Amino acid sequence: MSDKIRPQHLARKAILYIRQSSAYQVAHNLESQRLQYAMQDRLQQLGWREIDVVDEDLGRSAAGMVTRAGFERMVAEVCLGEVGAVAAREVSRFARNSREWQQLVEVCRVVDTVLIDLDTAYSPRHSNDRLLLGLKGSLNEYELDLLRQRSVEARRAKAQRGELLVAAAVGYLKTDALHFEKDPDRRVQEAIALVFRKCVELGTVRQTLSWFLEHELQLPVRLASGELVWRRPSYGMLYSILRNPMYGGAYAYGKTECTLRYEHGEPRTSRRRKPREQWLALIPGAHEGYVSWDEFERIQQLMAENVRGWGRTGAASNGPALLAGLLRCRRCGRKLTVGYTGNAHNVLRYACHRGALDNGEPRCISFGGLLVDTAMTKEVLRVVQPAAVDAAVVASEGAARQRDEVLDAWKRDLEAAHYAAQRAQKQYDATDPENRLVADELERRWNQALQRVHEIERRIDEHGQGWGQVTTPTREAFEALAADLEAVWQDPHADRRLRKRIVRTLIHEVVVDVDAQAGEIILIIHWKGGVHTELRLPRRRRGQNSSQTSKDVIEAVRVLARICSDDVLAITLNRNGLVTGRGNRWTRERVTALRTHHEIPCYDRGRRESEGLMNLTEAAHVLGISARTLRLAVERGEIEAAHPLPDGPWVFNRCILATEAAATLVARVRRRTREVAIPSAQQATLGFPGLSDT
Repeated sequence: MSDKIRPQHLARKAILYIRQSSAYQVAHNLESQRLQYAMQDRLQQLGWREIDVVDEDLGRSAAGMVTRAGFERMVAEVCLGEVGAVAAREVSRFARNSREWQQLVEVCRVVDTVLIDLDTAYSPRHSNDRLLLGLKGSLNEYELDLLRQRSVEARRAKAQRGELLVAAAVGYLKTDALHFEKDPDRRVQEAIALVFRKCVELGTVRQTLSWFLEHELQLPVRLASGELVWRRPSYGMLYSILRNPMYGGAYAYGKTECTLRYEHGEPRTSRRRKPREQWLALIPGAHEGYVSWDEFERIQQLMAENVRGWGRTGAASNGPALLAGLLRCRRCGRKLTVGYTGNAHNVLRYACHRGALDNGEPRCISFGGLLVDTAMTKEVLRVVQPAAVDAAVVASEGAARQRDEVLDAWKRDLEAAHYAAQRAQKQYDATDPENRLVADELERRWNQALQRVHEIERRIDEHGQGWGQVTTPTREAFEALAADLEAVWQDPHADRRLRKRIVRTLIHEVVVDVDAQAGEIILIIHWKGGVHTELRLPRRRRGQNSSQTSKDVIEAVRVLARICSDDVLAITLNRNGLVTGRGNRWTRERVTALRTHHEIPCYDRGRRESEGLMNLTEAAHVLGISARTLRLAVERGEIEAAHPLPDGPWVFNRCILATEAAATLVARVRRRTREVAIPSAQQATLGFPGLSDT
């Protein structure tokens, strides 16, 4: 018995502290547990009768990063002076960090508690023992750091060689050859490949998710136990698949890092994804990928461009703004924002307000978006017109391929459901029918598997019926449709996101400015090929709106009101297919309101005669020629006349009819003679053999 153990120590109880660092050690290092529990015999040999075993910290590390309830309870009881000795097989079991180790030693010194291990007993009140305990604590901490450093360096070296296989993503399996290989399940392979194909086709992760949900397709998920299950896809599931370089055939390690922070005195760890240049290892071509590495890089670039920010247009949304994310202010260099005004908030408007919102700067420019979008549509259609037919054929083939992809996915699900049903049937057949507790459960599982088979078969039939009535257009039909490409583009059923993706494929950005003095919007289009095009569009002034009557109609009414009444004007405008600014047919009252607003005088017969105005029939009567002859002369440019509407009256002035050109026309018409054709001896005849002259 050591002389450091005194009667006052034996009068109090002893605590035996037992700890292992991980759950793996608790499950597999059983001999270490037995040796630690055997320390009770040593305490009994030293004279203690009351021994309290503290083993709540089995599987808890002593590095100071986690809370140890057993250690805290032991320190609390020592502080109360109820403990004469704390024991462990090795003192490193108590703590491997200076904070907790020094806390325990200092508390034991204050209340006169000894520390005991397999070799000896330590009294913290003795300076030599306190020095020795301090050295052992520092060595224990250094030993842990050294082991951790060696382990981390070995792990990093193995990862840089591409040989550290931590976990296989869904669709891959780890092999003994230190590389990943594809899951042999063809259903899993096709599902993963379908995710990448649809992302390239639709352009965004969100649209890819909507497509899978629309067709009620499931994706594979690997549980923590290693079991593979099929679940309804989510955004996070698709995003993790599309961002994982393993599917591009590359080995990657060190993509994330853990950061430590303290909240309310408790340590908290968080994980973040590091930039690619900070990854520890990235080895393309390490194994077979679901897509090529170049294709994977294009998908990453596509996903990065879908995030709105400086220099990025963002994903194409379903809003009506065709140039959202493409317009850049020529004055401050910022991107223009999209806004909607009007009573129903449906009038598009582009504005540069970021400087005012962020820095309090004066507002730059703003203008209506309808005119700009219309002009850009014409420019885009002018560019894509030559390839319209080929693009339509490719789109038709893509739609047919999409139908095949959905049908193939359902067929793979049906095959898997048939297998599950057959497996459930075999389990039911193999059980004892008299054991109803087991037989009833197996019968229920078999019925569920059969219901799943019937459900998939029903969906396949519905899919076939829905697409069976759709006929694939021919190339001739597309050629006829391409002649009216603008009507196809403006069709209300056309996908807005597809229009925007076409525009962003052709245009890098559009630099815009407003010339207030000239009343113009200046657009400089930067095409993807490096060509620049400048457009100048009239800017709508204050008070103008889309419901105003066009200027051409106003000018036509101004001219025709000199020879026609309001009733005749309304009939003429309707005959030419013209409508009011609000899309209504013309009536006498609407013509009168238009004249009054624009200060156009009404029809007056006296003023008409004094000004010498007349229509086509009256002018032909004055010249003494036919109306058709006069109209042809006007169309040839020989006589001057006004004709504001294609299917409307002509307006002549009597002064024009008194000019030399009119007199020449009349003289030429009167000199024209019509002679009757009679037989002549000089006229040649056409003879046929065998025919007489009779």
